[in-house]
Amino acid sequence: MQKIVSWNVNGIRAAHKKGLLDFVRQESPDILCLQETKAHPDQLPGELKQALGYHTSYSSAVRRGYSGVAVWSRHQPTDVRTMGLPEFDDEGRVLIIDYPAVNGSQELTVINAYFPNSQEAGKRLDYKLAFCAAMLDICNEITASGRNLVLCGDYNIAHTPIDLANPERNTENPGYLPEERAWMDSFLAAGYIDTFRLFTPDGGHYTWWSYRFGARERNIGWRIDYHCVNPSLRDRVHSSVILPEIMGSDHCPIRLELDS
Repeated sequence: MQKIVSWNVNGIRAAHKKGLLDFVRQESPDILCLQETKAHPDQLPGELKQALGYHTSYSSAVRRGYSGVAVWSRHQPTDVRTMGLPEFDDEGRVLIIDYPAVNGSQELTVINAYFPNSQEAGKRLDYKLAFCAAMLDICNEITASGRNLVLCGDYNIAHTPIDLANPERNTENPGYLPEERAWMDSFLAAGYIDTFRLFTPDGGHYTWWSYRFGARERNIGWRIDYHCVNPSLRDRVHSSVILPEIMGSDHCPIRLELDS
């Protein structure tokens, strides 16, 4: 069994003060994908640098204190890279990690992605859609090479009305714009699978809540964090769950388990 956990931590140093390492010890993932780290590796305290013995990979934004992703891996990756597109890599949005076959598991590529927010009035919608198009191209290139793929992270898209608490009030808000949802349609139409929906077809399950108005306590949230896989991995998906009881960020972690 391979366990892949994804979490937008809204600042890795802040999450560290709120028990990030305790969560990792308890959860013990094989692969931990973190988004919105908001730190360069040289800014991390010693405990985070040691990362409980995990192999660590970081992609940080040129602008300090903004964006950034990290992957902690139990097994040494065979390759670590970014998108190769400066307009996105300069914001530290993606790590693409190749893993060898270990302990009966097959070779695997994991993409940890922090999709852009399209922002109020769609100020960055064109940027986001360009990112989404590039991401789909990368996924298709990887799967065409014969490798299995997990694309996890914060997509900043609620796909369907059951993926947010108040869809009718949010049709013009970032994360639920028609163009964003249409890209998600095309991504899934290309064969990729939203693993959470293999097990949980109903609404009311969210991964992000506003800090305002007691939204989390009232479960007024959005499901914008995903583990998606290529069709060849579908039969190996053992479970895909949201962990809303885990605090420390405005997002909660999500967990994917793959049979070996």
